[in-house]
Amino acid sequence: MRYKIVPPVRDPAFLAAAQRALPLVPGTVEDCCLRIVDETAAPSRDAAREYLTFLQALELAEETPRGFRRRRVDADEAALAEAFEGRVFGASELLAALRAAESLTLDEAFDEIREHVPRWERDRHTDWAAEWRERTGRLLDWSVEFGLAARDGDRYRAADA
Repeated sequence: MRYKIVPPVRDPAFLAAAQRALPLVPGTVEDCCLRIVDETAAPSRDAAREYLTFLQALELAEETPRGFRRRRVDADEAALAEAFEGRVFGASELLAALRAAESLTLDEAFDEIREHVPRWERDRHTDWAAEWRERTGRLLDWSVEFGLAARDGDRYRAADA
């Protein structure tokens, strides 16, 4: 399963704090979001919900029939990078484009993944291109945060290039 939610980039310490905020015994979405807001700098319950889903994508949290709970795993950079690339929608496509090019700007990166945006997503937003351009920027920023890409001014390149 690939997750679509890509919240604004934060440092790994924020992700670790958000993970620690989650209960070990499953809790409701509302409870988990309130805990994330209380224990981190998440600005709202809606933002906390995005980070909760992102933690799930990164395999730091899991949903059970009784609610969400913290997974007892350490968030090391290699594991986060692998989960990000494999489980966040658009990440693998973006990283493939970065690896194939010397470097890309945000607009060039968006042009590279534009064809991968599903039809239902295009129909869901009035200005789907602006929505997905912003998502592409967040994917690029998380790629840098997880050591998969590097940024030089307004250009991004694959870290292994």
